Amino acid sequence: MASRDQVKASHILIKHQGSRRKASWKDPEGKIIMTITREAAVEQLKSIREDIVSGKANFEDVASRVSDCSSAKRGGDLGPFGRGQMQKPFEEATYALKVGDISEIVDTDSGVHIIKRTA
Repeated sequence: MASRDQVKASHILIKHQGSRRKASWKDPEGKIIMTITREAAVEQLKSIREDIVSGKANFEDVASRVSDCSSAKRGGDLGPFGRGQMQKPFEEATYALKVGDISEIVDTDSGVHIIKRTA
């Protein structure tokens, strides 16, 4: 469980041409990621977010199928973390959310994310 100064979150990451590491568990050589523009990744994530917020899709199910992060194996669960452990935009977005809320698109060096704060 997260301590007082920690948060717990899950996320869905979509990597793109501008991501610092262009490989993932789904695309080990990065061949597909290299063809995805940032704009296309953002559009895909916006659509996913709409489906989740509207109740058409479940965050954890989508994360396990779509996310480029290895946390996909846990439904996107990153576990608890404190300040300074994640990239700054990701950290700031997560701390700004209330438990249960889902962020808008968050841009980091890793790619684009939506974040669900879980604790």
